[in-house]
Amino acid sequence: MLLTYQYKLNPTDEQATQMENWGELLRRHWNYSLGQRLDALNRSRAQIDRCSIVCEPIGEIPDRVDYYTQAAGLRQTKALFPEYKDIYADCQQQNLMRLDKAWKRWFVPDKNGKRGGRPRFKRRGDICSFTFPRINCAKAGAHLIGNVLRLSRLGEIEVILHRPIPDGFDIKQATLIYKADGWYVSFSLEDGTVPDVLPVGDIKTVVGIDVGLEKFLVTSGGDAVEIPQFYRKSQVRLARQQRKLSRMQKGSNNYQKQANKVARLHLHVHRQRKEFHYQVAHWLCSVYDLIGFENLNIKGLARTRLAKSILDAAWGSFLNILQAVAVKRGKWALEGNARGTSIECSGCGQRVEKTLKDRVHRCPSCGLVIDRDWNSGINILNRVQRTLGLAFSGCGGLEVTLPVKQQFSVVKLEAPATLLVS
Repeated sequence: MLLTYQYKLNPTDEQATQMENWGELLRRHWNYSLGQRLDALNRSRAQIDRCSIVCEPIGEIPDRVDYYTQAAGLRQTKALFPEYKDIYADCQQQNLMRLDKAWKRWFVPDKNGKRGGRPRFKRRGDICSFTFPRINCAKAGAHLIGNVLRLSRLGEIEVILHRPIPDGFDIKQATLIYKADGWYVSFSLEDGTVPDVLPVGDIKTVVGIDVGLEKFLVTSGGDAVEIPQFYRKSQVRLARQQRKLSRMQKGSNNYQKQANKVARLHLHVHRQRKEFHYQVAHWLCSVYDLIGFENLNIKGLARTRLAKSILDAAWGSFLNILQAVAVKRGKWALEGNARGTSIECSGCGQRVEKTLKDRVHRCPSCGLVIDRDWNSGINILNRVQRTLGLAFSGCGGLEVTLPVKQQFSVVKLEAPATLLVS
């Protein structure tokens, strides 16, 4: 299993300037390489048995352009532009690999039949990271010795190791990233001690979760986690700083300083949200062996009037973190079909139509009265258990013969700090 540990760097002013210069040169090379690919595509995309009614460039059809041809042209690039000789060669090759990956994602669909968008030309500052693919080996451009990272063409940079790298982990590559509060390095670590997934026959505790906006999630066992709304709570400060930014002359030194303040606020909100997601994911995986969640069309939901609240909750990011934590702990995290989970009664299976404002599920058939999200969590758990062939029951295994109003309990988690938990 590959893990990523991120640490803060403490470079000198000269090293920071040099790394920013690397990012700008890599951005220019990205744009040139992307333009070369698009030009080759436009000159060779017309069908051979008919003429195009759209204006097409006329001229010699270029040779095929791919990663290997563009990587072979790096020598010519350095001859024409000597400043590219100051960049470590592997970093330039990794930049072309990123472009090739984005290009293939545009043309080749994934296993679900979906394709990515067309690669875009980068504006100034868009490329703020570069990768050293080898570290701590004979021909590597990066070596980590204690708390010092020795980089080719850059020199030695102090690394703030706020947590030690575990013994037995192999460092595969190092990526230098620029953020609003400075430079960071992300080490890609290979962990060979990941436990095997728990056998299906040994699963003892199961739960289904329903994410929402009134509560962040409600479990099938009746527990609820309050939604923190980090962005909503920071809107007043963000609006004040953005008003100051809008009154400044664009491109001036004061404009750059104020833009950095706005970026730091957004970064703070991002870190708060990410740590909260990790806390909830670790809590679920420490209590339950099987966690079922709903397969949501989050992109579609983000186009509605509730877009700001949905993006603030960041369900997609949380579900990705939950699956990663479950794999790391050897637990199960499976998705179930979300269609009709709020309408279907968890006690008898009867369809009970309701609008979004109806927060309580009242079944006229079996008399079950339960919170709407709680009912959805039970249905999600039942659907996930069906896929594994496990036995399941209705509302917590209770007999639903009389009207019973059930209330869920709120789980109190520690207040998230600004540091990340993984």
